[in-house]
Amino acid sequence: MPQDHPFRRARRMAGLEISEIVQIAERAAAFKKAGRDVVSLATGEPDFPTPPEVIEAAHRAALAGQTRYTPTLGTASLREAVAADAGVQPGEVIISTGAKQVIANAMLATLDRGDKVVMAAPYWTSYSDIVAMAGGTAVVIPCSMEDGFKLRPDRLEAALGPETRWVMLNSPSNPSGAVYSPDEIRALAEVLRRHPHLLILVDEIYEHLSFVPFARFADAAPDLRPRMLTVNGASKAWSMTGWRIGWGIGPAGLIAAVGAVQGQITSGACSIAQAAAVAALTMGREVIETRRAALLARRDRVVATLNAIQGIECPSPEGAFYVFPRITGAMSALGHATDAALCEWLLETAGVAIVPGRAFGLHGHARLSFAYSDQELDKGLARIGAALGKRT
Repeated sequence: MPQDHPFRRARRMAGLEISEIVQIAERAAAFKKAGRDVVSLATGEPDFPTPPEVIEAAHRAALAGQTRYTPTLGTASLREAVAADAGVQPGEVIISTGAKQVIANAMLATLDRGDKVVMAAPYWTSYSDIVAMAGGTAVVIPCSMEDGFKLRPDRLEAALGPETRWVMLNSPSNPSGAVYSPDEIRALAEVLRRHPHLLILVDEIYEHLSFVPFARFADAAPDLRPRMLTVNGASKAWSMTGWRIGWGIGPAGLIAAVGAVQGQITSGACSIAQAAAVAALTMGREVIETRRAALLARRDRVVATLNAIQGIECPSPEGAFYVFPRITGAMSALGHATDAALCEWLLETAGVAIVPGRAFGLHGHARLSFAYSDQELDKGLARIGAALGKRT
């Protein structure tokens, strides 16, 4: 029989795999397919449907023949809608196939070997992998639960140096739900002003799902806009995960560099999905407000339930749709040395899929999404409580 050709990965891809979040979700799905009763609270996908107005706009676009290639930087109508929402010019906007592509394009366009990217842990798991894929080095600053999982100015200052190319910030945060206040943004901005050589990436994909007043980084520190890339998209607030539309907002020169990368990978994003995103941005916000209220009620119930379980300490997130409880007490009680081991045990014995903190750069925690139906949440939480025991 013929043997496979000896395969060798590129060095920059060494150690990179499909994200642990996706691996856990796919494993839970495989268990379900095999007939096992599994509740997955692992993925960040709202259970709400895409609004009808958005679907109707996509249908009209398809019937009107908007089914051809789009400009690399995005359709004029969507770039104009994003620009109007952000208070910038359309030339400062790029539309991509999801917010993740904006980040990947930016890193590929700007990082050289040896460049460093500073990020606070817990961070969204793809940040560090994208940096590695682009040839950079992630500099991770652990931010504890006692600090609200937020980056403090003194710790940011200590991490910066001449090789720092980017600082990545995320508010509301995945996985912790932390939201930076205007004063906290301004304090970080004071540090960043002292380092004019570096760029700033601000991921605000959960902007409309904040449970406290939300401040855009660019609005709180407008003088930093010339070296800032803001990442956002349609997937979370409008339940459009499968439509794959995200956008970046930044200075025209940076947008052009990001677009040059995109032009060699995917070119322009889907024409019909872009028409749908225009409808999302220009429709009323009543749907988002209703869904945010539902998520807030879920958050409060999930936090209260988890805090009643032995070995779990769960702070209340200020935004997004995740909780990031500390589980070290449960780990110790059950003899598990790592958060991954406890999460694996819960999947195998209790039939509940959650994501260990190690996937987000901060061990001793786990991420649970509450973007699921009340029935699924109640079922999953009951199983966790039965497995770990309720507090007395």
